[in-house]
Formats: sequence, C-alpha cells, structure tokens
Amino acid sequence: MTDTTAPDPDATAPMRTLDAGALKALAHPLRVQMYDILAQHGAQTASRLAEMTGESSGSTSYHLRALAKHDLIREVRGKGSARERWWERPRGGVSFTNPDALGTPSGRAASQVVMTEFLNRRHQQLMRYVAQSMSAADLPELDEALIATSTVRLTPAQSTELMERLQAVVDEFSDTYRDQDDPEARPINIRADVFPLPDEL
Repeated sequence: MTDTTAPDPDATAPMRTLDAGALKALAHPLRVQMYDILAQHGAQTASRLAEMTGESSGSTSYHLRALAKHDLIREVRGKGSARERWWERPRGGVSFTNPDALGTPSGRAASQVVMTEFLNRRHQQLMRYVAQSMSAADLPELDEALIATSTVRLTPAQSTELMERLQAVVDEFSDTYRDQDDPEARPINIRADVFPLPDEL
C-alpha cells in the first residue's frame, strides 16, 4: 500500500519505504489520523490538530514528536514560534509495504495496523461524502466525484500494467496540481484499488 504526495520542492523525493521503526511509530490510530491530516490539509500546529481530532494539545504534541523522531513529519522552517510550532509531512510517496518488516511478527502487526487505519479513514471519508451529498439541498455535480467499481480477470502481468498506468495518472495530477493557488481548488482524495478478490467464505 502506498500514499503518494507531490515531490519535495527543494529536492526530488523518491518513494520512501517505511522501515520497521517508522511503521511501529506510525502504528497508532491517532498518529495515522494526524499524519493523514498533514498530508491532506498541509501544515498544522498541535493546537489545530487537537481541534481537528478532538484530542488535547498535549496529546497531539506528544504524538507529533514521536512521528518526527522517525522523520515521518518535520517542523516547518521559518514558521511559528517556540510556543506555536508548525508541522508538515515531507513530500514524496510513501510505501507501507516493507518486505523486511513483513518478515517479523511485530513488523507484520505494525503494517496491518497502519494499513487498516488508513483504509478505515478513507472509507469513513467516502461515506461522509456520500451522506452529505445525498442530504444536501442541491444534488452534487455529476463530475465532482467518481465512485466506480469493476471486476475483471487479469494475469499478474496485466495487473502490474494496470497498476503502473493508474499510478502514472495519479502521479501526473499530484505533481501538477497539488499546491496550486486557486480559490476554487480544494483537497481531493484520489484512491485506486487493484487487488485479487479473496475466496468467498
């Protein structure tokens, strides 16, 4: 599982595969939530994250330090003060699938927590969108969102080709538009799921 952001404006940021230590540091529901907020909404302070998550600023400060210790996030240079520090997620794609980490029980457990929390968060956001759009006075624009599913039979090579082509489109739009300064622009979640169906139970 990967989470992709635009390249770092200061340097080319390759895909980072999180090591076991970073995965274990991230394997906490609140940390995943905060990490994702920083990715989706940009730099935040501990106080602002506390408001957004319903936690205390002491709690968010503690978890921010734990994430920063493993370079999952960093302090924004030249912004804020000693009392009000701003934090951001470094740009660049992140992979939560590390073969070395998956080779140990603790690494597998941490990877599962991280992926489960991210996928739960994505599902909750999707369901909130559906509920809000269906209960709004005006129906949503037809081109505002794409919610589609398709089941096909593919060989492993065809699956790989499909994933690479989808990732290329996501990367293109991320690279081009992520930080655009347009009053009509708003955070848009791009999600692509390609996986073999499990056997029915």
